[in-house]
Amino acid sequence: MNQLKKYFLFFLFFILIGCSSVPKNTVNACAIFDEKYLWYKFAKSTEKKWGAPVELQMAIIKKESGYDWLARPERTKLFKVIPWKRKSSSLGYSQAVVDTWETYKRSTGKKYVTRVLFKDSSDFIGWYVNQTYKKMKVSKKNYFRQYLYYYNGWTKRTRPESIPYAKEVSRTAKKYRAQIRKCQSKLNRNKYIIF
Repeated sequence: MNQLKKYFLFFLFFILIGCSSVPKNTVNACAIFDEKYLWYKFAKSTEKKWGAPVELQMAIIKKESGYDWLARPERTKLFKVIPWKRKSSSLGYSQAVVDTWETYKRSTGKKYVTRVLFKDSSDFIGWYVNQTYKKMKVSKKNYFRQYLYYYNGWTKRTRPESIPYAKEVSRTAKKYRAQIRKCQSKLNRNKYIIF
């Protein structure tokens, strides 16, 4: 049984690697979803559940991780040479930190979600956008302000570096929105996925 468990985990690891490569064209939402069709289904499901627009989810993921499922902050250097601690505990597509991720899990009752899966990261971003709407009264379509709270947390204090980042996310979300409109009917058709 123990040997079988090892083989299963090994197989699961390779499935995750195969499904989690960075898309070739990250500046075009249609190209991303053409390559990663299930991502569209997951993002659309999050939009229906939490009201977070697909384009905002994707723009946040692009900014936070560059679509790298194992993205982590760089390590600080001890004596400018020795790799030391990471700047934060953020990980995965959404770059959610441990404390916020645990709050999300408790709030939604989801015990087995992980920050390195696109589906779970998408749902986390949707939940966060919805919480920002409830707590801070920010429209879910206000890409700029939504990202400010995503970066800074639910506080009135805004770190200066977050402003250009929020502008970038807003521009990307608007560009993705226009692109998605052009391929929406194609994306909404059901596809048969063969593994």
